[in-house]
Amino acid sequence: MTLDVLHLDRARAESFGAAPDVYDRFRSTCAEALLDDLAALRPAQVLDVACGTGKTARGLARRGLSVLGVELDERMAAAARRHGIAVEVAPFETWEDGGRTYDLVTCSDAWHWIDPERGVAKAAKVTRPGGTLARFWSYHLVDEPMLTVFEAVYGEHAPEAHVHGRSYRDDATAAPPDPLAASASFGAHEQRRYDWEQTLTAGEWIGLTGTFSDHQRLGAERLAAFHRTLRAAIESHGGVVRTRSETFVLLARRV
Repeated sequence: MTLDVLHLDRARAESFGAAPDVYDRFRSTCAEALLDDLAALRPAQVLDVACGTGKTARGLARRGLSVLGVELDERMAAAARRHGIAVEVAPFETWEDGGRTYDLVTCSDAWHWIDPERGVAKAAKVTRPGGTLARFWSYHLVDEPMLTVFEAVYGEHAPEAHVHGRSYRDDATAAPPDPLAASASFGAHEQRRYDWEQTLTAGEWIGLTGTFSDHQRLGAERLAAFHRTLRAAIESHGGVVRTRSETFVLLARRV
């Protein structure tokens, strides 16, 4: 399933709440420099769309911003609330905004789960004129020979899953044209990329892969076998995974 229709797979889109604590512990946030740049816009009110456990919202709140989250899964929302983030539970497309508007609307690693047409219309409705819509995705890339090791494990245990550690741009599911680009409600489109690095233990890397929906779809038995083999492979190659991570950002200004 390509990215432009991924939102139609509702079972996959709504699978993350099955283990919110695991997601909150292991899923990476975006680049800290991006959060600094968003905070520098000095938005009075921020809406974090599909906020999950509130990892992005918490980063913005730590920078002194007032953030409201919207999240369709009550289990994920409850985790965000435990971290002090106010969250309303609803799909973004049908969320009752009550006429509220925001200077900054963010969406981290989730816009592909939102209906493109309705999502753009909703974003236009809730973003104040002159405000910013920021959608971003973070990827974690590993170098050879670790990538070759990973590809062997995936080939044996999870051939249908994306090889985490390889760029999504290398896959056939490369991003389709951005539906927001054709919207008369938004202009000043800009792309940015923020590079950062991480070093994760075998356990941290395995925990991270377990938060991805295509990995969860393997089922408990296959996922456990995959993780056992992956852990052994990492341990036999130094015991840590070093990443060249990047956060890819699409910015647009509400006209």
